[in-house]
Amino acid sequence: MNSLFLAVNHLHSRGIAHRDLKPENIMYGSDERIKIIDFGFSTCYKPQRKLKMFCGTPSYMAPEIVSRVEYYGPPADLWASGVLLFCLLNGFFPFKG
Repeated sequence: MNSLFLAVNHLHSRGIAHRDLKPENIMYGSDERIKIIDFGFSTCYKPQRKLKMFCGTPSYMAPEIVSRVEYYGPPADLWASGVLLFCLLNGFFPFKG
């Protein structure tokens, strides 16, 4: 799972927020590396600038996106990564939507 966080960090280091991290958008390559796919909701961001677009898969969305308030891209991706990790380890979501 460390590879997932390294992949997400790689995106963020280049100013990209994915905004739709979920199991269907994570692939495990033959070279044993995580591949993040489906950049349909992704966007380039500036560190001090909040995003406004309501997007993503509801079960993995950060509370601020669900609340439809402005948000920072990296923390929203980190939230989705945490939900994803929880689901992979437990087989169910950490909360009901």
